[in-house]
Amino acid sequence: MTEKKTVTSRRGMLKGAAVAAGAMSVPMVATAQTTTLRFQSTWPAKDIFHEYAQDFAKKVNDMAGNRLKIEVLPAGSVVPAFQLLDAVAKGTLDGGHGVVAYWYGKNSALALWGSGPGYGMDANMVLAWHKYGGGKALMEEIYKSLNLDVSSYLYGPMPTQPLGWFKKPVSKVADMKGLKFRTVGLAVDVFTDMGVAVNPLPGGEIVPALDRGLIDAAEFNNASSDRVLGFADVAKNCMLQSFHQCNEQFEILFNKSKLNALPAELKSIIEYAAEAGSADMSWKAIDRNSQDYQELKKEGVRFYKTPDPILRQQLASWDKTIAKKSAENPLFKKVLDSQKAFAQRAGQWHNDYTVDYKMAYNHYFGKKS
Repeated sequence: MTEKKTVTSRRGMLKGAAVAAGAMSVPMVATAQTTTLRFQSTWPAKDIFHEYAQDFAKKVNDMAGNRLKIEVLPAGSVVPAFQLLDAVAKGTLDGGHGVVAYWYGKNSALALWGSGPGYGMDANMVLAWHKYGGGKALMEEIYKSLNLDVSSYLYGPMPTQPLGWFKKPVSKVADMKGLKFRTVGLAVDVFTDMGVAVNPLPGGEIVPALDRGLIDAAEFNNASSDRVLGFADVAKNCMLQSFHQCNEQFEILFNKSKLNALPAELKSIIEYAAEAGSADMSWKAIDRNSQDYQELKKEGVRFYKTPDPILRQQLASWDKTIAKKSAENPLFKKVLDSQKAFAQRAGQWHNDYTVDYKMAYNHYFGKKS
């Protein structure tokens, strides 16, 4: 009897200890602190680009549970759009969403992520170069040289951007000369060489300037953004296809010190959320841009293909621009050389392997205006 009591007593002790341990573990999970990061985009709240920023944040928030939360504010909530990089570097903001071309004034080499013809690479190929061809290390080198405490994630290959919106369509290179035109990044230099008077306005200021006649023409990005920003209210001619920004992508910025303070698993969630967001954004862009393209046509917008002579002049002006910048900036040349080596190999593969999709489209639908 004594032995039985002893066993029972030991069992009771073990059971009590297990219950106690379980009770102790519950509050640790329930009271885990949530790290909240305040982000700002460089886009108006109504723009699909701001939606992309929110989509990325939601992916992080959903995967991180109650451990990490990213809150995204629209452009201007804390700082103007073009001041985002400095605000993130200084810790005024924990992160942000924009494009690398906006930091052109810091170092002209940064604009090579998205400006110009990219040696024939599309936006997804530029992202491939960035991740696997040495681009990421070069970007980190540039930010380090500028003493900017930031970490950058590139994602989201953008569709080819139009030449822009015009009060009158252009049919030849001479039509571009003297136009007051909005663009950003290295496109400023390209169009300036073509005789255009360039004004690098941020996104939210373009349509009001076009409406008041402060500029004659402008480019922004895509059918969805252009439509919601109201381009069709102030101009009815849109010139499609251009080399000035035919391979751009988005940038997700983090304050490097705050990012490095996160546990390794949360940093992994952020990295994989950017990759998932890249795919999701490109799929959403196809769906939404194509819908808004049709809606703009219904609203009376006339779309024209940019004439080949203008496209060829862009290439010629680009060559002059990069020659000048390479002579001024060793990092600029270093990025260009890396892109060129990757593009020569990847571009040949892509061009040789890729079928002409227009042939299949025209077979089923005929040529559409």
